[in-house]
Amino acid sequence: MREVYKITKMKVSIVIPAYNEEQAIGEVIDGIRYAMDNTEYDYEIIVVDDCSSDSTSKIAKDKGVKVIRHLENKGVGKARKTGIQHAEGDIIVMTDADGTYPVKDIPKLLEYFPEYDMVIGARKVEAGTVPWLRRPVKFILRKLAEYVTRKRIPDLNSGLRAFKKDIAMKFLNLLPNGHSWVSTITIAFLSNGYDVKYVPIDYYKRKGKSTIHPIRDTSAFFLLIFRTIMYFKPLRVFLPSAAVILIGGIIRIIYDARILHHVKESDVMIILTGVLTLILGLLADLIIKTRQI
Repeated sequence: MREVYKITKMKVSIVIPAYNEEQAIGEVIDGIRYAMDNTEYDYEIIVVDDCSSDSTSKIAKDKGVKVIRHLENKGVGKARKTGIQHAEGDIIVMTDADGTYPVKDIPKLLEYFPEYDMVIGARKVEAGTVPWLRRPVKFILRKLAEYVTRKRIPDLNSGLRAFKKDIAMKFLNLLPNGHSWVSTITIAFLSNGYDVKYVPIDYYKRKGKSTIHPIRDTSAFFLLIFRTIMYFKPLRVFLPSAAVILIGGIIRIIYDARILHHVKESDVMIILTGVLTLILGLLADLIIKTRQI
C-alpha cells in the first residue's frame, strides 16, 4: 500500500469562482468547512464573485470567508486566476459554486500531496446541459488531449481539483478566461511532465442556471485545445502534417514519372511544402524547449 504524505504544515486555499450562485454558495461553503475542520490542514476559503447580480457576495461574506468581487463579468477562468493570485496557500483547491461537486472529498484529494503536482476529481458519471452535444464533443476533446500528452485522461475538465500554486503560476498568462480554463491547465501540467492523479468522485445536478453556451463554448474549446497543442507540443501537429504532405508528394511524383513520364512543378511544390512544414515544426519545438530551460 502506497505511503500517504499529509501537508499539515502547508496552507490550503480553496477557491470558488461564482456568478449568480445564491442558491448553492452557502451550502458549498458549509460543506467545505465541515470537511476541512475534521482535518489538520490550515486552510482558507476564497470566493471570487464574477460580478453577480444576485446575493452571492452577501451570502459568502455572511459565512465569514474571503470575498473578491470583479467589477464586471470577466469569465469563470479569470475568476479562477484571480483566486490563485490572492491565495496564500501552497496548494490550491478549485471547486464550483453550484453544488455539483462533492466537496466532502477535498481531503481525499489532498492526501496525495506532495507526491503529485495535481489531483483531479474524475467524475464517475457526468450530467450537464445539452448532453447530446456536450458528450461527443467532450469525448473528441479528451481524445485529442490524450494524443497530445500521450497520457490517459479520465476527466479533462473536472471543476474539482487540487494543485501546487507555484506550478500553476507558471501557466497563468496562458490560461483562458472562459470555461476551458480547467481543460487547458490539465494539458499544461501533463505536457510539461508534472505528476497528475485522478480520484473518482460523484457528480450532482447543479443548482441554479448554467452559464455555458454550448455552440459558442464548444468552438472556443477546439480553438483553445489547438492553441495549447501549439504552445506545448507543436511537433504533435507538425510531424503528422509534414508526413502526410511528403508521402502524398512522393506518391504523386512516382505516379507522374512512371505513368505520365513527366514530373510537374506542382509535385516539387508539394514536396517543398512538406519539408517547410517539418522545418517549422522543428523550429517551434526548439523555441518551446529553449523557453523551458
